[in-house]
Amino acid sequence: MKTTVEQLSPTRVKIAISVTPDELKPSIDHAYGHIAESINIPGFRKGKVPPPLIDQRVGKEAVLEHAVNDGLDGFYRQAITENELRPLGKPSADIVEWPSNKDFSGDLELAIEVDVRPEITLPDYNDLEVTVDAVEVSDEDIATELENLRSRFGTLVTVDRPAKTGDFAQLDLVATIDGAEVDKATGISYEVGSGELLEGIDEALDSLSAGESTTFEAPLLGGDHAGSDALVSVSLLAVKERELPEADDDFAQIASEFDTLDELKADLKNTVAKQKAFGQASAARTKLVETLLEKVDVAVPPALIEDEVHRHLEGENRLEDDEHRAEVTTSSENTFRTQILLDAVAEKEQVKVGQDELTQYLVQSAAQYGMEPNEFVQALDQSGQIPAMVGEVARNKALAILLGKAKVVDTDGKTVDLKEFAAVVSEPDDAIDEHEGHDHEGHSH
Repeated sequence: MKTTVEQLSPTRVKIAISVTPDELKPSIDHAYGHIAESINIPGFRKGKVPPPLIDQRVGKEAVLEHAVNDGLDGFYRQAITENELRPLGKPSADIVEWPSNKDFSGDLELAIEVDVRPEITLPDYNDLEVTVDAVEVSDEDIATELENLRSRFGTLVTVDRPAKTGDFAQLDLVATIDGAEVDKATGISYEVGSGELLEGIDEALDSLSAGESTTFEAPLLGGDHAGSDALVSVSLLAVKERELPEADDDFAQIASEFDTLDELKADLKNTVAKQKAFGQASAARTKLVETLLEKVDVAVPPALIEDEVHRHLEGENRLEDDEHRAEVTTSSENTFRTQILLDAVAEKEQVKVGQDELTQYLVQSAAQYGMEPNEFVQALDQSGQIPAMVGEVARNKALAILLGKAKVVDTDGKTVDLKEFAAVVSEPDDAIDEHEGHDHEGHSH
């Protein structure tokens, strides 16, 4: 099989493929066998119909078309491998010239266009300096953590007074549009002031007492009428306030492994410090990527981005929202450039992904989607997304390597120690050999 590659743009190629009759013959034989299984001819068992009778019944042209369709993917993949191309998205194939449909002589000529990963030249990323915000753990931070902990151990007590911010209201809701009921919910518990329910409900509940009702207008969040304005009737069944335990040594013993409140506060201080260090590490990674992207040109495949933006907007039913389309397009392009950059770093650093690393990532991802890990992995496997997950783990490791090579300082000029979040190059014992794992497989927003 002969192939030539024409670079149409930094992100798109055209592959010309010539398949000889001998190379097409296995596909021809397979076509005869498959057609023989699907037709009935008296005197012949299924699958045993000889080729001459198939030629008479369906014609050589149909056999040839079946053979080409059957072999096309294999020819394409062979061309990709031989030319060391890294495709992005789906290819577009044209049959330039068919073999003879009389005796299958002559070459099959194919022209396939596909987006490919752009080649980039990485700038030097050793000792890059980035600046992050200085942080410190204040008494207010510790007090907030302690208050959150007390809230977890608080109890709800029914009170006989109007509702106010911070209370928990037990509600019945009925939504109507043009006088017709379209949705209802009974006995739900809602924290007044949280803003986690319908727009305008906090104002409606303010100063409302148990046993009272009122109405307000709001766009519905779900169901068949999502986004439509409705008249919502809210009935307040009960008002409850959270009663918090006293912050003392007894509470420390109930809420933690510590004997005293001072010991608990010291532990909370360490917790806040770790949270703020994580925030600094996240900011440093973001700034490292931004700094490198300013130093390198990463070409973006327009068709790939356009398809992805279309899928995103279609899922949100916002195809006509031009302003949002522009936002999603910019986000998709930035994400694509970041992925290509980190793929290049992962290759340069010879990053390998271990089975344990992949499993841990999949378990965490499953939790984010509210799915059981096995169910999540099965769904990914059926949609062919496991290689994409391998690529994501590799990119995360590449980011950690970049962080380990960088110099991070805060806005006070102090060096920030982020060794806990950095990494050095090492190959896991159970490394997954998955070349396609670094290919761009799309991303979410």
